[in-house]
This record gives sequence, structure tokens and C-alpha cells, in this order.
Amino acid sequence: MTSKLFSLPATNSKKVTVVWLLRLAVSAVVLVVLFRTVPIDQVWSDARRLPPVLWVSALGLFLVGHAAAAAKWRLLIGAGVSFPQALQAHLAGLAANLCLPGLAGGDVVRAGLVAHRARDASQLVIGSFADRLLDILGLVIITVIGAFLAWRPEQGDHARLLWWMLAGAAALVLLFPAALLLDRVVVPASPTGRVGRLVVRAVSATASLAHRPGRLILCLAISMAVQATFVGINIALAAAVHVQAPVAAWFFAWSAAKIVAIAPISLGGLGVREAVMARLLAPFGAEPAQVIAIGLIWQSVLYASGLIGVLAQLVWKPDREKVSAATSADVAERSS
Repeated sequence: MTSKLFSLPATNSKKVTVVWLLRLAVSAVVLVVLFRTVPIDQVWSDARRLPPVLWVSALGLFLVGHAAAAAKWRLLIGAGVSFPQALQAHLAGLAANLCLPGLAGGDVVRAGLVAHRARDASQLVIGSFADRLLDILGLVIITVIGAFLAWRPEQGDHARLLWWMLAGAAALVLLFPAALLLDRVVVPASPTGRVGRLVVRAVSATASLAHRPGRLILCLAISMAVQATFVGINIALAAAVHVQAPVAAWFFAWSAAKIVAIAPISLGGLGVREAVMARLLAPFGAEPAQVIAIGLIWQSVLYASGLIGVLAQLVWKPDREKVSAATSADVAERSS
């Protein structure tokens, strides 16, 4: 299983390396610009004020949040995958998100690790895609709500930004009802060819999710709860460093920065997230050096969780535990 974690086709290895180096270069350039604008000594001084116990607590809560995210993903990908298997694959995806190129690097890794267990391959693919869409939709909703609660008239007109975000959220929401209509048109047409069959399977799987709106709403609620928890962790980190910014501003800036960081232009959002947060929180009175320090502390939590994700692939064997439990139950049944 560990050999599959970061395996990529040999024909694409050169391209993957080039893309990875480009993303690393973008992160490096952004960090250089940040540290030329804000003294690195000030950032380091602010970061050192954080109590170690708070960092460990942040890491623990972060992992709990991703356990909930793994349960959400399992609800969307269909039967055949147990929660321990989903959690292990999710942790692997968490590690891959920090270093693999492309928007869906971690999504591809975690889906690949459970593909042989999933009963419906198309449901696995579309469920993983829906999981990503729901996360983005949740972030957009949190961003919009945070902006409305935090913004003041003297800080300028933000209506255009909010309208774009609302339009994006509406497009994501309409995707699933649209799949129901397409399912009635595309599937009866029975298109030929590999691409046609793939489109039919994608539309059918998306429509099957749309037939269960309650599950989609539940998964959206879980996603928003997890993201809100992560914002709360950053607020706690900021309080320890004495960052002056309203709570609602943190919900706005952190969520917007994460949306931007999702774009595959940097190494796990490194540098980009910190730059966006510093820019968005500046009108609310937050010192850029302190915001950058919080962003880098949060990055350390992400990288620590990625390392835990790699270790989970090496030492945790959910399949073996499942077989052992089944064997024990069988022995107990025979002896009774």
C-alpha cells in the first residue's frame, strides 16, 4: 500500500517534477517578497510567543477535524469502504496535498487507495468530486457571512467580490439539480466511445447523489463545521500572539485565503495563503507580520499532519485489523 502512496506513471514523471518545481518556485518567490516587505525577525519573534501546548492542541483538533472529513467523504463514495480504511486513505491524501502537483492530487491518492474496495468506481470518483465541491461551497458561504459581519462602510465597497462569491456558490448548488435533468437526456441517448461512456457514468453518479439531498446537506454541514473549527484554531493562535482583528474578519480572511490557496499554483498554498490573509486582515487592524506568523504556524500544523499521514501508511493496517476481528468473532462463535 505504501508503494502506491506517491506512485505516478513513468511517462509523466518529468512533467510532474517540472510542475512541482514551478509550484515550489512560486511559494519561494512569494515568501521572499513577504519577508522583504515584513522583517523576518519580527515574524519569527511573533511565532516564538506561541505556547507549545497550544500548538500540540491545534494539531490534535486538526486531526479530529479531518477524521470528521473522512467520515463525510465515506458518506459520498458509496459502500464497500470502512471508516478506518477511509481515514487511512484520507490521511494519505492529506500528505499528498502538500507535495503533489495539481488541484486534486490528494483526492486522486485517497481514491486510488480505496478503489479496489469500492463497490461502484463511478460513485467513488463522483463522490470524491462532490466532496471537493462541498468543501469549496462551505468555504464560500463562510467567507460571505464573515465579510458581511466584519465589513464596515469606511473599508470600501466589497459588493462586487461578494456578488462573485454568491454567483459561484449558486453555480455549485445548481450542479446537482442540473445532473438530474442531464441524466434523463444523456443516459437514454447511450453515447458511444470511451468519453461518451465516461460522461454517462459521471452524470448518473452525480444524479444519484442529487437524489439524496439530505445526505448532501449533512455533508455540507459537516464540511462547514470542520472549516469553522479550523478558523477557531487560527483565532486561538492569533489570540496567543495578540493579533488585533475581529472574529468575523478571521472567518472572512482565512476562508478566502484557503479558497485562493486551493489553486494549484504553489506548494500546498505555502506563501500564497499567508500573503492573502495579511492583505485581507490589514483593513481590520491586524499587523501583517503577526498574520504571517500565524499563517506559518498553521503551515507547520499542516506539514506535521502530513507526516502523520505518511506514518499512518507505514504502521496502520486497517485490513489486517478487520481480518483479525472477523477471525476472533468466528472463533468465539464456534466455541459457544
